[in-house]
Amino acid sequence: MDSIFKGDLGSAKGRTVAWIDSLFIDHAVLRLIWSNLATVIPNKIYRSNHPTPFRLRLMVRRLGIRTVINLRGKTQSGSDALSREAARELGLQFHDMAFESRGAPHKDRIMRLHGIYTSMPTPVVMHCKSGADRAGLASGLMVMFEGGTAADALKQLSWRFGHIKQAKTGILDAFFLRYQREAEGRKPFLDWVRDDYDEAALKRDFHANGLASFIDDWVLAHE
Repeated sequence: MDSIFKGDLGSAKGRTVAWIDSLFIDHAVLRLIWSNLATVIPNKIYRSNHPTPFRLRLMVRRLGIRTVINLRGKTQSGSDALSREAARELGLQFHDMAFESRGAPHKDRIMRLHGIYTSMPTPVVMHCKSGADRAGLASGLMVMFEGGTAADALKQLSWRFGHIKQAKTGILDAFFLRYQREAEGRKPFLDWVRDDYDEAALKRDFHANGLASFIDDWVLAHE
């Protein structure tokens, strides 16, 4: 169902519509009790599903969060508007950094995330909608930026977060596995991304399991 929120947080009616849209159309009602919050790099980088304003304030108080990276990109939803407002009120740096969950990671977006990584005030929390796939990709990339291995990065793409590697979202695993196979130990990760990574080839070579994709797309209803 499309968003019913029209961008108005300045009136009681508009704010009510924003919350209805967030809770029942964007499924934030589930996120009231389930945060999927986890540490990527201790005291520096965290990952989560889309935090409600209350949960974002809690992260600031308990973890000292200073930056939010929105992996969904800007959307016309109540969740988006309410979290931007909360981040602004809390004085947080806010970045829109959209990634896909079922496509080959885009080279230019990887490099843009690295640019954010080099300048962002920490601690930072990164979120998509469910905290499973795009958050897993971004977390794996952060691990690589920190000097980790592909095996370390792949731990961020786990069933523990709701990620299913046999589904279409498994192309994210295939990305790190391709670096591991082609260049790890011989060429730095960012050099490989810039010089050698072929998005079209990754997309062509990856094949998802149909049943797993059905479960991920329609039963779990991940974006």
